[in-house]
Amino acid sequence: MAVAAAHQLRDGQVVVVGLGLPQVAAVLAKMTHAPRLTIVLEIGVVDPRPIHPSVGIADPRLWYGATCFTSGFIGTLASILHRGLVDVGFLGGLEVDQYGNVNTTAVPLPEGGIRHFTGSGGANDIASLARATLIVMRHEKRKFPARVSYLTSPGFLRGGREREAAGLRGGGPSRVITDLGTLGFDPVSRRMRVAALHPGVTWEEVQANTGFSLGEPEPVPRTPEPTEEELRLLRDVIDPVRAYIR
Repeated sequence: MAVAAAHQLRDGQVVVVGLGLPQVAAVLAKMTHAPRLTIVLEIGVVDPRPIHPSVGIADPRLWYGATCFTSGFIGTLASILHRGLVDVGFLGGLEVDQYGNVNTTAVPLPEGGIRHFTGSGGANDIASLARATLIVMRHEKRKFPARVSYLTSPGFLRGGREREAAGLRGGGPSRVITDLGTLGFDPVSRRMRVAALHPGVTWEEVQANTGFSLGEPEPVPRTPEPTEEELRLLRDVIDPVRAYIR
């Protein structure tokens, strides 16, 4: 997942990341094919060279070597996102639906009632304003419903041109990267579809773990295997204590 996400990033882009696999993927991209990538941590730290292991996004070891330190709301959200400077924003979630809408707020419990989580933070701003968003999450049927239980961060809303009609300036979700493959979106209907399968995974396996139809099976590429150098960087340099890649 980290390598597949890293391959979505391009040299010279500005990317907003949170803690975990998004950060790992961004650092991997910067150490390989995208040396001029500018990494912005969601709390307002710009272009750090982290010392591992860090224990959270507020750990100063994560900020080492940064070119700028502002704040989450004033820096990342106002000065960077709202000025249209972010090329790619990473999102995670409890649920993502067929149009790339993300829920990080609440889910219904099987026995009744609702379980509440952290909510938006800066995720709604990222989803609304970044030129593209990448969503990274485990692929389970309960996490991929036809419609999210709570719309925290907008994808393509209900499809078609609804996102543009709502006045959202960002380009919307580009890819959903899971442990089974990479999902994209139809350019007209804006519905999710399979873009690539990880090695050893079948189209039927992806559909069985998705709560809505992904359309008819069609030939799609395989995700390239990680190179030896990518694995070395991940295991020995970027996350030697296995905090995120386990």
